[in-house]
Amino acid sequence: MNGGITPPAAGPLAGLRVLDISNVIAGPFAAGMLGDFGAEVLKIELPGAGDPCRAIPPHKDGKPLIWKVTNRNKKAITLDLRKAEGCALFKRLVPLFDVLIENYRPGTLDKWGLDKTTLWALAPKLTILRLTGFGQTGPYRNFPGFARLFEAYSGLTYITGQRDGPPLHPGYPIGDPIAGVFGAFSIVTALYHRLQHPDSPGQEIDLSATEAMMRLLEVLPIEYDQLGQIHERIGNDNAYVAPANIFPTADGHWVTFTCATQNIFERFAQLIGQPELVKDPRFAGNAGRVRHRKEMDTIAGEWVGARPLAEVLEKLSSADVSAAPIYSNKQMLEDAHFIERGAVTSVPDEDFGSVRMPGVVPRFSATPGSIKSTGPAMGAHNGEVYGTWLGLDQAAQDRLREQGVI
Repeated sequence: MNGGITPPAAGPLAGLRVLDISNVIAGPFAAGMLGDFGAEVLKIELPGAGDPCRAIPPHKDGKPLIWKVTNRNKKAITLDLRKAEGCALFKRLVPLFDVLIENYRPGTLDKWGLDKTTLWALAPKLTILRLTGFGQTGPYRNFPGFARLFEAYSGLTYITGQRDGPPLHPGYPIGDPIAGVFGAFSIVTALYHRLQHPDSPGQEIDLSATEAMMRLLEVLPIEYDQLGQIHERIGNDNAYVAPANIFPTADGHWVTFTCATQNIFERFAQLIGQPELVKDPRFAGNAGRVRHRKEMDTIAGEWVGARPLAEVLEKLSSADVSAAPIYSNKQMLEDAHFIERGAVTSVPDEDFGSVRMPGVVPRFSATPGSIKSTGPAMGAHNGEVYGTWLGLDQAAQDRLREQGVI
């Protein structure tokens, strides 16, 4: 959309240029999703320290593995926006881009002389995504933004765990990538508006990661508002249907399944040789089965527990009852379905030859996305950006490097 940079060859967002000055996971995840679909993304890191994401385990040979996934399909430079010369270089870059993604605490860019008025003077149509933990306004605006806070405030942590146990966080900070998905969606939405209204000015997007989690857990507010009910932890039970749980198999595996509709329950009752359950007053309808879920799950658990995993899955599948094994990451990579679809794909990598990571989601029939590269080394594209794009000779780049500007 702006001149000066050769766009990627393919993808529905080819020609879109994104400047990513965000850190850790949420903002970079949003930029990475745009990169999957052809946007040209330039990642900026602080010289020396780099993005804190590089310090997040796991590492192999000192190289951060999550970095290679979260920051795939990006070019990377180092630049200290806090220094006058760094800020001046940044101002030269801004007009080349359509989108800016930042996740600093509110007001940080203003302190560096990069307030939105200044940015829009440089690039009048610039879309600015400000992704923070709690938004640009309100009493919590300056709280640090970490996934555990988003998950706690949104209600997710409270409803996760066993009935008689403490609240639990998920085993991965899912609040970050969820915010990232909302970030990518919000950018594309803003760009669609600009496409419909070409004369419209640039737009600022205030995205609270906590509010993104609240939106995901949409039933919690209305449940309390209209019924006065506090949604409590129920372990692996399902609050809405029964039987539905995670059950151990005879050979030491775990399987999850659910009888989400009346027809499915009737087929399940027939499968396990207890068709009379359909007429049992406790189990005749879903509401009754939910009230008596303990008895219902006991019956289901006894049937599953008497059989090995392969037999359980085969029989449930033949009866058209939705079921799945509980996979580790190893099992996920070995599954024939995901292998055939390329759900996890191999990507060339300068450190390890190739690495496997999730593929592009979703799949477009005419303009598919692709993964061209893993997350780059710190400052990998300094020479290209400062030399080719901005015209700085090697002596100027060396001086800026010595001064810690780049």
